[in-house]
Amino acid sequence: MSTGRRAGGKAARGRPSLLPSLRQVFGWLLLAAATVYTAALIIVLVVSQQDQRRTVDAIVVLGAAQYNGRPSPVLRARLNHALHLYREGHAPRIIVTGGMGRGDTTSEATVGRRFLVARGVSPDAVIVQAQGHSTQASMTAVGEWLEQQGLRRVLLVSDPFHMFRLRMEARRTNLEAYTSPTEDSPISDNPVLELQYLFAEGFKIPVAWFRAAVSPLTSHSQSL
Repeated sequence: MSTGRRAGGKAARGRPSLLPSLRQVFGWLLLAAATVYTAALIIVLVVSQQDQRRTVDAIVVLGAAQYNGRPSPVLRARLNHALHLYREGHAPRIIVTGGMGRGDTTSEATVGRRFLVARGVSPDAVIVQAQGHSTQASMTAVGEWLEQQGLRRVLLVSDPFHMFRLRMEARRTNLEAYTSPTEDSPISDNPVLELQYLFAEGFKIPVAWFRAAVSPLTSHSQSL
């Protein structure tokens, strides 16, 4: 009996343990995830500082909260920046985006249009795209409208932390996109809040990249 136990013990000791291998694999996965996150965060920071304003077919304003028909401070900053770009002559039209939140009676896009028209922009020059409730949905709606008009070049306006993901979404919709971040957003004026948004973008970028890789839009003409 004791001889059998000794033989069994030797056999057990002779079998390689899977535990070190699993730990190693987990370590490599953790390192890879940290590397991807760090790279994404660096790119977000670099792109957030770039202003690519130039002549395009349309200025696109990404939506933000509105309060009973009044733009929130964040949305107001984006609209004011778009208005400045429009007055500089960078585009003949402004596309405003953003749907209705729970309990709202009007969309962020409609509030944006009212704001711009009240400040002298021709009603015909403001295009409302209120279907979207996310960056992905808004950019899809914008891309489809522009394709119908035979247009493709856009200047995207949002907060600095948002710029790189916007470029990725625009590429997914086959748009030629440039970015111009707001200069006086309440988010940028609050370093702690801005860092929170930047760190969150570090997680969202790999997700957006994967989504664009596995399900790109193919409805837009490749000849545009």
